[in-house]
Parts: sequence; structure tokens; C-alpha cells
Amino acid sequence: MGTAELSRASLEKLAGDKQFSIVAVVTQPDKPQGRELRLTPSPVKILAAQLNLPVLQPLKARDEEFIGKLRALKPDLMVVVAYGQILPQSLLDLPPFGCLNVHTSLLPKYRGAAPIQWAIASGDADTGVTIMQMDAGLDTGPVLATRRTPISPADDSQSLHDRLAQLGAELLAETIPSYIAGKITPQPQPAEGSTYAAKIKKEDGQVDWNQPATQTWNRLRAFTPWPGAFTFFLADPKPQLLKIWRAEVVEKSGVAGTILSADKTGVVVGCGRDALRILELQREGGKRLPVEPFLTGFPLRAGGKFR
Repeated sequence: MGTAELSRASLEKLAGDKQFSIVAVVTQPDKPQGRELRLTPSPVKILAAQLNLPVLQPLKARDEEFIGKLRALKPDLMVVVAYGQILPQSLLDLPPFGCLNVHTSLLPKYRGAAPIQWAIASGDADTGVTIMQMDAGLDTGPVLATRRTPISPADDSQSLHDRLAQLGAELLAETIPSYIAGKITPQPQPAEGSTYAAKIKKEDGQVDWNQPATQTWNRLRAFTPWPGAFTFFLADPKPQLLKIWRAEVVEKSGVAGTILSADKTGVVVGCGRDALRILELQREGGKRLPVEPFLTGFPLRAGGKFR
């Protein structure tokens, strides 16, 4: 059961392993996208079609007709990866070996919808994946296996997402046979250390120049590519929206939100502590550009202000 791009790696891994036989793929219904609102299948449905696997797309996972169809397939185990709906207890209890979930954090830290983004935004040195036995709670089930990976300064949420998707798929394929054979004892999550990774909102991307530069830099990486880090340049006749794609922290002091220098090496903006050198940015309706060609068409000068 999966919907998002994150799910594809696990489906591909299991489908390519002769140890496993996939009786069905469950994903969310096609959704309207784009200006023309054309119905678009999920990444998982597209892959399932390529693999010639049967697909079920219930509107709600609690739908009795859907649960009946699933029961008729007699699955031994269900695997859930970024499906996007809360599963009812009747579904969790259906397979003899229950339901396993691939979660992209080291539980109990970052339960919830956006563990990848919040791990980067919080400045964590590392993160990982957890294979969990699902229960009725939100990412609260017993843990079967974990695997850790460092978060590098070059990582943003897309690069970390891609790495964790592969890491989770590999760990899942390694864990299932031992779990089925009774060689793994599920371990309850510790009572302490749990945090909640709330769903990302567009406004989370707005830069607060009063925060330390390191915190702003972490959030920029966390919210790239979506919703992106953005700010407003104060100009006449109205503030101009600018999106920041790449930056670095510099040890320089200045008034928060004020441009300290702007040249081919970057646009340096004062923060609550230290400063941020912007290296790649984009104006509203424009192209993503390195700083030098950007400044040719959109001059920014020392003393200018962002909010």
C-alpha cells in the first residue's frame, strides 16, 4: 500500500525479489492535476502498471467492499509506505502477519507526515529509516529494524528523500524473511524522545531574517524543493517575491534582513546571528539563476532590505 514517490523504491525492490509474491498494489485514486485538472495516477500506480501488477484504488481504506476484496486475496502480510490514509483496525488485523510500515525517521523521533524535512530543519546530524509493525496509533507501533544515515551539508529534502527511499526498500526486503520466520522480536518504542513532524505548509518556507543564519540555512535545505525558501525584497511600487535555492552561512554581522553586500560571489544578508550568502535565487515568474546572472537583470545593492 503506497501512493507517494517515496513508495516506489519499496514496491520495485519487493517486486524484483523472488522471495516475495505481490498479490495486489493498493494506492489512492487518480487525482486532478495541472491547469487542465487532468486525472493523474500516483507514482505507485504508474510503476505497478509497468510491473503488470493488479491495482486497487479505494476512495477510503475503511470501505467495506475494498476490505472484502483484500480479504479474498488472502495476503500473508501487508506493507505500507507513504499511503496517505489512516488504516482501520479491521485492515491491520486482516493479514496473519499484520502490517509493516517503512517510516523515514528513527522512531520515536519525528512521528507524522514530514519527518525528512523536519530532521533537516532541526539541524540533525543524522536520520534513518524504521521498519515498524503497525498499530492503531500514529507511527507508534513496535520496531523491527532501523538503519541510520548522516545528513550532509549538501543534502536538501529531495536528496535525503531519495536516499531514504532506497535505504528503506533495502531494509524492508532484508527484514521481512526474518520477521516471518519469527527471528525478530518487535521492540516497543521508548516512552521518551518522541517528536511530531507536522505536515509542511507553504508559509513554512518564508524566511525569518531575525533567526540565526544557521537555522535559516537548515530550513532552506529542508524546504527545497517545496515549498521553497522565499522572502520579499522591499521595492517600489510593491515588494518583490524572491525564492532562495542555495546559500551558505558566513561569519558576518549586520542588521537582520539588510543586504550587506551584493556581487558575483553572492548576496550577503544580515541575520539574527551571522549572515547568509545567497548563491542561487529566482524572482517571481522568472528562472532559477546563479547570483551573477540574476544580478544582471535584477540589481540588488548593499543597504537594500528583505522582510
